[in-house]
Amino acid sequence: MNARGIVFAGGGTGGHLYPAVAVLERLRELEPGLQPRFLCSTRQIDERILLAQGVLFQPIPAAPLSSRPLGLARFVWSWGGAVRASRAAIQRLRAECGGGPLRVLSTGGFVAAPVVQAARVERIPVVLLNQDAPPGKANRWIARHASQVFTAAQVDRPAWVRIPPVVRRAALAPADRAECRRRLGLDPDRPVLFVTGASQGSRSVNEFLGAFLQAHGPAMVGEGWQVVHQTGSLNNDACRSSYDEAGVTALVEPFFDAMGLAWGACECAVSRAGAGSVAEAWANHVPTLFLPYPYHRDQHQRQNAEPLRRVGGAMIETDHIEATLNMVQVAPKLLELMANPAKRDAMRAALASLGPVDGADRLARALLE
Repeated sequence: MNARGIVFAGGGTGGHLYPAVAVLERLRELEPGLQPRFLCSTRQIDERILLAQGVLFQPIPAAPLSSRPLGLARFVWSWGGAVRASRAAIQRLRAECGGGPLRVLSTGGFVAAPVVQAARVERIPVVLLNQDAPPGKANRWIARHASQVFTAAQVDRPAWVRIPPVVRRAALAPADRAECRRRLGLDPDRPVLFVTGASQGSRSVNEFLGAFLQAHGPAMVGEGWQVVHQTGSLNNDACRSSYDEAGVTALVEPFFDAMGLAWGACECAVSRAGAGSVAEAWANHVPTLFLPYPYHRDQHQRQNAEPLRRVGGAMIETDHIEATLNMVQVAPKLLELMANPAKRDAMRAALASLGPVDGADRLARALLE
């Protein structure tokens, strides 16, 4: 019997890879003989994530589209080679599947576009998962060539099928808060604040927390707060020092593979508002103060988090980049969130009212139709 093959196209950030991992988890349950292949970017974060998943992957030498002359030149120069590399990978998978059916699932990002172009040439159907509102340049182009488009974000595209967020199992809390804290080596009876700038980290978020510790560290110690902080950078000595100097118990790491423990351990969180982070806060019912990435022109991260804010499950504040400005504008909101258990309980209930996060199952079943 010929095997079915799925090419996952996307990368450059965890937000483009982890949804594909979530769909693959469900596909393997539904069809154990499935042959997957990830075509990702050449960035180190892709290799780290996919090696941890134990899946076959191939970096594609693509460059992001940029309006700057040098960036545009790199994009044009890389396009042909990226398409050829993608075609070769698709042809190899077709041979491994014995001529069985193939599909491409694009989860977005600059590397997805040349893979989709290769799929067009090879006459392979493409399914797109859009996660941002509004959709980015690559997804708008891919959508014109996809046989089906699913969106986890609310967008004004009537033909696109709306689904709940797509979240991998490792990002779901495996136990109650006390047990998650225990597994992280923290005191199970003391509250935890989770801080994350997502897979690539955030300098401004890290610096804001450093300033916050200087100003409010003694109060945090007095109230028993612990912190789990994903810095996104191997060079996180400054972050570690900030916690040590403040006397605040903290687990500071550049990256957490088992994000479910971090989300499951915390009372509340400070986070970027990429689609993946928003989905994980929703899925784990974590009251979150979102600081959308400040450099996007369309501010789509703010729109990603808006459905959670609208129901009362999240707060959205502007990242002013400079720590001194964030201490004036953002710190009071974080203090309010940390000081008010009743508010956090109400926010958890609001997030639970959004319904189950089963987008991975719906998308996997669509791919197998």
